[in-house]
Amino acid sequence: MNILQALFFPPEQPGGVSSMVPYIGERFRKIGWEMEMFSLPKRIRNKGHDDIEFATFDWRAYEGNAIVDRYIQTYKDYIWWVKLRLAANRYDLIHAHHPIAALAMKHVFPDTPVLMTIHSSYERELILNGRISEGGDEHRFLTSIYGELEHQTDRLMTVSNSFAQYIGMYIQKPNETEVIPNGYDEKRFKPIPHENEVTQLVTICRLVPAKGLDILLQACAELRKRDSKFVLHIIGDGPIREELEGLSQRLGIYDDTIFYGYMLHPEELLPFFDVFVLPSRAEAFGSVFAEAALCLLALVGTDVGGIAEQIENGTNGLLVPSEDPSALADALETVINDPHFRYEMARAGWNKAKKTYSLNRVISELKIIYTSFRLPKSEQESDIRET
Repeated sequence: MNILQALFFPPEQPGGVSSMVPYIGERFRKIGWEMEMFSLPKRIRNKGHDDIEFATFDWRAYEGNAIVDRYIQTYKDYIWWVKLRLAANRYDLIHAHHPIAALAMKHVFPDTPVLMTIHSSYERELILNGRISEGGDEHRFLTSIYGELEHQTDRLMTVSNSFAQYIGMYIQKPNETEVIPNGYDEKRFKPIPHENEVTQLVTICRLVPAKGLDILLQACAELRKRDSKFVLHIIGDGPIREELEGLSQRLGIYDDTIFYGYMLHPEELLPFFDVFVLPSRAEAFGSVFAEAALCLLALVGTDVGGIAEQIENGTNGLLVPSEDPSALADALETVINDPHFRYEMARAGWNKAKKTYSLNRVISELKIIYTSFRLPKSEQESDIRET
């Protein structure tokens, strides 16, 4: 089959999509499938001029709103870029990993099956980052996109059961949404035996309010008051970096905290740490938890979204309520003070991640789905048995 993987950001950008999709393409090409990746370069701005119509709602009811207008213009720009670069091409199937990519591909290739994996919620991120209000025009526009995706695409998929329940509120047939958790090439992650005299805590994320790093810094300040020894490593960049650095200074933990900024391949550094911690306020999946587990780190996260589906509290990690610095400090104190318990949890997390979040599992599931759009039913059944 000739398949196009349609991303929004270029694949070198941070995030769960970039951690998985390029490796999916590589694996399929190794078994003889044609697979191409496509994305919208950041330099493409205000090029598109196609008229936009949605089948399930009138977007013009929200026109004049800055976020809505930018979303629509980006959609037009994606259509323009697809027509410029791909219009002469033919694909057996297109697998999109962003709503704009899916809708643009269906606009240009109306007769080609388009599958859509929803990896995250733009509107929830905007709400948590304080950029829009719940129930406002922007929120209603963005949640209406889920219904349009259901109408326009040939298969709707997402990455966790909790997120499938979330988008189920905005679509007609929620039971038909397929859940395929992310998977990772474990060869990229190489646990390294080491002994750190002081426990090394690490977090990797975009520095935005939704990730709860203010809660993490408050928890670490509480650890310092309890005389727990640690170093906190923060890998990533974003609009609130300066604010977080200032908060760490005011809390008296700046000397215990290292801000790295953006790093292209943090998995190369991860194995040298002891504990991965991220107190997200929401998370569709939380790819970095699976990646940290594959590096044999103990996991500490919040009981939200896809994180809670990855961590069984007390077995392969610790879960705490969101917005609770004291509970987070308690969990971190436990893993700092009990290295044996920390190692046992890390080992259990590594075993689960290898089994549940393997790239081979994703490839097998996608192969069944992809071939179902090409083969007659009798051949589908034969192909499934062979897989």
